[in-house]
Amino acid sequence: MNHLVIAPLLLPLMMGVVLLFLGSLQRVQAVRVLSIMSMLAMLVLAIGLLLMSSDNAHRVYALGNWVAPHGIVLVLDRFSALMLVLTDVIALAALLYAVFMGEDRKGEHFHPLFMLQLFGLHGAFLTGDVFNLFVFFEVLLLASYGLLLYGGGRLRTKAGLHFVVINLVGSTLFLFAVGALYGVLGSLNLADMAERIARAPAEDHGVIAGAGLLLFAVFALKAAIFPLYLWLPQAYAQTGAAIAALFAIMTKVGLYAIVRIHGTLFGTEAGDLAGLVDPWLQWLGWITLVMAAFGVMAARFLREQISYLVIASVGMLAIGLSMGSAASLSASLYYMIHSTLLAGGFFLLADVLRRVRVQTEDRFEESYSFPRAILLGSLFFAFAVALSGMPPLSGFIGKLLILSAGMNTASYPVHLAVILITSFMIVVALARSGSTLFYRSKGDIPPELEFEQANTTTPTRAYAVIVALLLCAPLMVLFAQPLNTWLDASAQQILDHRAYIDAVMRLQAYKGTP
Repeated sequence: MNHLVIAPLLLPLMMGVVLLFLGSLQRVQAVRVLSIMSMLAMLVLAIGLLLMSSDNAHRVYALGNWVAPHGIVLVLDRFSALMLVLTDVIALAALLYAVFMGEDRKGEHFHPLFMLQLFGLHGAFLTGDVFNLFVFFEVLLLASYGLLLYGGGRLRTKAGLHFVVINLVGSTLFLFAVGALYGVLGSLNLADMAERIARAPAEDHGVIAGAGLLLFAVFALKAAIFPLYLWLPQAYAQTGAAIAALFAIMTKVGLYAIVRIHGTLFGTEAGDLAGLVDPWLQWLGWITLVMAAFGVMAARFLREQISYLVIASVGMLAIGLSMGSAASLSASLYYMIHSTLLAGGFFLLADVLRRVRVQTEDRFEESYSFPRAILLGSLFFAFAVALSGMPPLSGFIGKLLILSAGMNTASYPVHLAVILITSFMIVVALARSGSTLFYRSKGDIPPELEFEQANTTTPTRAYAVIVALLLCAPLMVLFAQPLNTWLDASAQQILDHRAYIDAVMRLQAYKGTP
């Protein structure tokens, strides 16, 4: 067993405790420096694990040397390693922006909560059993409750209340589903459950299918798939910019769980239960994308509009994942990377606009002239092109790959129509938003507001974070071939459920010298 597999859990957990202690001593600069250094270490570790996983092996780590099916196991493969890197990249950008803009000083315990959030996210991507997936979901949700409400405010508290209540309902349903599966199968280890489902008698199929669909509903809630997405727009729009940027990865946790859990449990060896959620995923993906496009058009301010763009990306990914082929899965992974990084950067840009547009903030209303309008307008245009899926940036490549993967499917005409129409709607909405934000002006700012605007200066370092995330779009185009080659191999490994099951179930207990 390779002990590096558990390091992504130990590092944020230990740092969370240390940062909590330092914070109680009012060591602000020490907390910031240690938090950033820890985040850099986690990113380096994740990249190392990504390179390690490129040999197509499944690395299984048995906690306490208790092997499956009775022990708790962590599993590292290409998919989980990719999600670790993606999480840590967006987390590093969010953390740097929070420090540069002083967002981490608006309340207490920002950095410990941030580390706890990463602990939950890393655990969700590495765990090899369903119950511990529930545990890590609860950990990341507990941290997200604190981060969402960080800084206070009436609108933030209202949105946070909705977020908390609906996720508590989701957690309850998760427990019901886990209990039902355990009652029928007698195991919660993912690999062991897959083998038992393949051997399950026909009379148990109804309960297994019901529990599987209940799990799907929970993951759809986490991913913000229609009709369970209404909690997201206001929750993401009203929280701090750095937190919203980090939360761009949160919906992808739900999609990861759908691929990992349902793909393994209800794969080709599951007999009559194979592909249990695929038809649902396709229809819900279409509807989610359409409803999100209407949300983008109806949004009243930029942060809300970006929140609906996040939901639109979920719809695109659901469509890609529903096709079930290696090509569509690879295309979906490409689009997942693109949408997460670009949405995170767009949230940060919206925060800068909110600060410099005195009185109107990021609402789609006329405002007084503001500094660096050309720079901000150029950044807005680039993000809009990327996230709407226009050429030549990565959003266009991602959508093209998904459409190409589904070209031979019976549903291709619907895929094409939905994606083209919603893309056009999003382009129109973003063009209208940009016109309002940057071209409709009340004129020069009055003298009585000049002092307020002067206090909204954004440090160059914060712009550097935004530009770094934006540069991911052209870089993903320039390096599309090697990236897609790596993602193609990852998709093949994800769909090889037998290799995953064998790696977990055949792990031998370590018998080295104590």
